[in-house]
Amino acid sequence: MLADAASAKPKTFRGFNPAKGEYLAQEFTESTPEEIAAAIEQAEKAFTIYRKKSGAERADFLQKIGEEIMALGDPLLTLVQEESGLPAARLQGERGRTVGQLNLFAALLREGSWVNATIDTAIPDRQPLPKSDIRRMNIALGPVGIFGASNFPLAFSVAGGDTASALAAGCTVVVKGHPAHPGTSQLIAEAILRAAKATNMPDGVFAMVHGESTAVGMAIVEHPLIKAIGFTGSYRGGKAIFDAANRRPEPIPVYAEMGSTNPVFILPGALQERADNLAQGVAASVTLGVGQFCTNPGLVVAQKSAEADQFVNKTTEAFSSLASGTMLTPGIKKAFDAGIARLTETAGISVLAKGIVNDSVCGGTPHFLQTDAATFLANPEIGEEVFGPSTVYISANSKDELLEIAHGLHGHLTATLQATPADLEDYADLIHVLERKVGRLLINGFPTGVEVCASMVHGGPFPATTDSRSTSVGTAAIYRFSRPVCYQDFPDTILPAELKNDNPLGIWRNVNGKQTQEKI
Repeated sequence: MLADAASAKPKTFRGFNPAKGEYLAQEFTESTPEEIAAAIEQAEKAFTIYRKKSGAERADFLQKIGEEIMALGDPLLTLVQEESGLPAARLQGERGRTVGQLNLFAALLREGSWVNATIDTAIPDRQPLPKSDIRRMNIALGPVGIFGASNFPLAFSVAGGDTASALAAGCTVVVKGHPAHPGTSQLIAEAILRAAKATNMPDGVFAMVHGESTAVGMAIVEHPLIKAIGFTGSYRGGKAIFDAANRRPEPIPVYAEMGSTNPVFILPGALQERADNLAQGVAASVTLGVGQFCTNPGLVVAQKSAEADQFVNKTTEAFSSLASGTMLTPGIKKAFDAGIARLTETAGISVLAKGIVNDSVCGGTPHFLQTDAATFLANPEIGEEVFGPSTVYISANSKDELLEIAHGLHGHLTATLQATPADLEDYADLIHVLERKVGRLLINGFPTGVEVCASMVHGGPFPATTDSRSTSVGTAAIYRFSRPVCYQDFPDTILPAELKNDNPLGIWRNVNGKQTQEKI
């Protein structure tokens, strides 16, 4: 006789210390479908209140979240380190970035112009027909589902950029904590709830659910009250979420960042000037964070030359001396090894260098591989992300072949040009190609590291993301979780403050085609 489903033992799981190769003591219980539905229903109720909070009130909430995170002190960093294997210095910086993001959005809300208020006043005597008074601004979408990322347990997780931007927009949030760091997720969730209570936010403005199974995440995606999804992770996971969201009776936007190989093009003049330095820079960028940033360069492209040979030799030397690092989870390590195997089994790809092997459960060994343009163009899967410390060097016979490689790229988050001023003139057409392939173009830098600021674009064409018009980093991320609403012939008394004639918030508005802070 089958046991009653209601009496079934709850599913539990534990965090894993990748540095020590052992599970942590604390158990976490996977959220049930009923618990997930209750959290979303509460988020819908809270949204009717939260969406009416002023920008200043939401700003206070975001700042308070940052204060509560800082108040967790060193015990938070100790736990994150145990669950992720990341070094203490990296985690201190990531905590600062997390709080900085919250404060950045708080400042955006206090200034207020992000709503893009646009006003076209009435022209009652216009011929042949009068013109109505028409006003537009952005408002929040509704309850939003957010998926925490594995590789940034603070900055892209429970209180990360997706949550910060959704709350800033006026959305309520239900987060699925990442099972790789459940204890960290729990601490941060509790900090957010304390901040909500301290700033008089409605119950349900934020909730977090736990779970290892895909069913937990899909219960969020498929719930009819959820109006958008934010996701950072693998292509497989992001595409599954995107497809499920589009199968709903009411499809919803999914802003999924799913991976990128971030090609670096090293042009002839740059090779002549600094081949050795470029070799060191490439090796450092590829292996930063054990290659577990979404912006590590997985492809390097250059034309054949004596200087290119020098670069390859120096890069080979650099990779051969690099130590293996601790990857975030056994699953990520397994996927990295499988990716390297896939590449090395492809005819025309050779391994030029391997780092110092570490046989630990989560040890990721740096790899430097090489192929030619013909092989790459015949095997476009070479351009797919291998999440970890590896890169493929592609040798082109000519400028035309280098441009053909660029044309053959899928969508990526970034592309980099190492170039002299003369190179930039000679390869202007390469920039034009890459503008269509990526969200961020760099010159004479490396893509690892993303500045959190108003002008940043952390996104790109598919398959890097599911919507190339958006960014998951910087203040423009708020627009993922808002939509424009038009108010026609509304009395001034019932208009939102952002659209009232006397502009009580003092924000910048477009009035009859002119940017102004003046009253009407």
